[in-house]
Amino acid sequence: MEHISKLVRARRSVRTFDAQGVGELESGKLIMFAEKIENPYGIPVSFRLLDAGKHRLNSPVISGEKIYAAATVPRTEHAEEAFGYSFETFVLYAQSLGLGTTWIGGTMNRKAFEEAVHLSEGDMMPCVTPVGRPASKMSLRETMMRKGIKANSRKPFGEVFFDGSFDAPLTAERAGGLAEPLECVRLAPSAVNLQPWRVVLSGGCVHFYEKHSRGYVSDATGDMQRIDIGIAMCHFALSCREQGIGISFGISDPGIPAGENTEYVASYILE
Repeated sequence: MEHISKLVRARRSVRTFDAQGVGELESGKLIMFAEKIENPYGIPVSFRLLDAGKHRLNSPVISGEKIYAAATVPRTEHAEEAFGYSFETFVLYAQSLGLGTTWIGGTMNRKAFEEAVHLSEGDMMPCVTPVGRPASKMSLRETMMRKGIKANSRKPFGEVFFDGSFDAPLTAERAGGLAEPLECVRLAPSAVNLQPWRVVLSGGCVHFYEKHSRGYVSDATGDMQRIDIGIAMCHFALSCREQGIGISFGISDPGIPAGENTEYVASYILE
């Protein structure tokens, strides 16, 4: 998968589809790609393409969809981050094929989806996405939803990225070669567009943190905002790879005072 920066900038959440569905060739490519997706935690994330009509799958915020992609992950430590990383990798690949997607964690008939993937007791299915060709025009419902969550807006660079400590906002100039990977993080999708990631550059490391908001943890999905951090890490790692920036993954809290409701998650070490 190439041109990560372009894919990140071009992608938007699609909720209105043209009802043509996904062709066999594209479905085959999606399935083959999904089987090879890896995440830095080494936790398996299993994907399924589901026929919406056959399994009676739907979401009140989606129209015109024929196919859904769903994924399951074992209920284990770091499951949410692993899921977010792997599922966003799939989403970006779908974008590269000209297909639209949108993350759905709550507004769906969850029981039908869980039955369709034969969800086992030891797994969870945090999110699904419709997959298909975007309609030529958004529905009024989609337009209003995007306006309500300010879908096209993102927090300023210095509000989510920091230089050495949370007291020192990071500038793109100061970030240097990491400016583009960090911009890809800034543009990442998140639940209700809350953008819960916070990143500190310190001592040759890039430390990811979660800024908690209430109401985003459930038994069915785990910590949705931790999934968002997985999405952000996916954007960062794929962009670094494309930019030729060597990184390695690790979990070692640097002890940087993070403030209220902000929790260390993981790090990338610059090589």
